[in-house]
Amino acid sequence: MRLAAIEAGGTKFVCGIGGDNGEVYERVSFPTTTPEETMSHVISFFKGKNVEAIGVGSFGPIDLDRNSGTYGFITSTPKPYWNNFDFVGELKKHFQVPIGFDTDVNAAALGESLWGAAKGLDSCIYMTVGTGIGVGAVVEGNLLHGMLHPEMGHILMSRHPEDNYEGNCPYHKDCLEGMAAGPAIEKRWGSAGAELAQQHKVWEIEAYYLAQAITNYILILSPKKIIVGGGVMKQEQLFPLIREYVLKNLNGYVQSNTILENIDSYIVPPGLGDIAGLVGALALARLILTENRC
Repeated sequence: MRLAAIEAGGTKFVCGIGGDNGEVYERVSFPTTTPEETMSHVISFFKGKNVEAIGVGSFGPIDLDRNSGTYGFITSTPKPYWNNFDFVGELKKHFQVPIGFDTDVNAAALGESLWGAAKGLDSCIYMTVGTGIGVGAVVEGNLLHGMLHPEMGHILMSRHPEDNYEGNCPYHKDCLEGMAAGPAIEKRWGSAGAELAQQHKVWEIEAYYLAQAITNYILILSPKKIIVGGGVMKQEQLFPLIREYVLKNLNGYVQSNTILENIDSYIVPPGLGDIAGLVGALALARLILTENRC
């Protein structure tokens, strides 16, 4: 198979050509500006590449209901210019191939379950902590959808006892994204996270919120692997802090050796590294092509 992949992020788009085992042959990236400008780069890159299917992992919210009149749209996003943009429809104007469409984090979760840190498992979650926070999930071998799609980055938080920051989410103020995404760190402390690497309190509070969310995901979805990526997680000191808080939060209630004895290999960075989203989009392309052949 020769597949096309689009990791459509709010900051940048990454496009690639790859195969059905997750291998990436070539890739390119460019800033996310207006739909007209950004999509012109996408279309130019894929023209003449003779791909059999396209996979798109997109920032959201997006419409994943194939019976909906706005299926394939980016919907109520706060990203300027992209509100109610017909993403799949624009691609169909130029490419007569099957198009797989899902959230960027669901794509990454699928890629990690096939070829990354959760390979061989039928469930996992992928959490990205960067400009925003998003979470995708594979449950019993299938991507988790629903009425719309999960928005686990916007769950409500109990505040750290030493944190008076009001929160940065334009919708909920002090939800997970509002308290723990990169912009929240910068606004709370007055510096970007990369400049605060040696400040233990910064990462102790960050881990408190991320672990609280992960504890809830464990109790609700019981995933067999939790993968956490994104720019904020480049601060590797977060992982032991998060694991410590998760164990404290669960307090022995979940009696699984995976957590009680092997938590270091349960809550982990992406096995696919920084290309988890792009490889996940290849997985979406493979999935939609397989569906169309059945």
